[in-house]
Amino acid sequence: MTDKTEEKRRFTRVLHDSHVTLTSDAGTWETQLIDISLKGALVVKPEGWRAAQGDTFTLDIELGDHGDIVIQMEGAAVAHSEEDSVGFECLDIDVNSISHLKRLMELNLGDADLIHRELHALGRLSWPLH
Repeated sequence: MTDKTEEKRRFTRVLHDSHVTLTSDAGTWETQLIDISLKGALVVKPEGWRAAQGDTFTLDIELGDHGDIVIQMEGAAVAHSEEDSVGFECLDIDVNSISHLKRLMELNLGDADLIHRELHALGRLSWPLH
């Protein structure tokens, strides 16, 4: 990843091994989460998967031992695609999913103040929550 990409990142990422389902009008793909932030996710690129930067997908990220908790990024745009991974920018997320994501971040980072600052920054970016 380039230094320029690193400079654009404003949100803390945490490593988390979870099953992810990518869905679009073109089909459905199963893959694994590499890391996640309040603003997006990095996943293992599914075999045979092709998409262009800006294409939108729904990401269903399963949490818990039985996949009983799901973070759903209903509007996730391809931000970058590498040989083995795909980065998505979350454009739309529901209130339940952002609550699960916030809790996941708090548990992994142990810094609730940092999460609140990042959530505040999301508000300034006019990120739609529904």
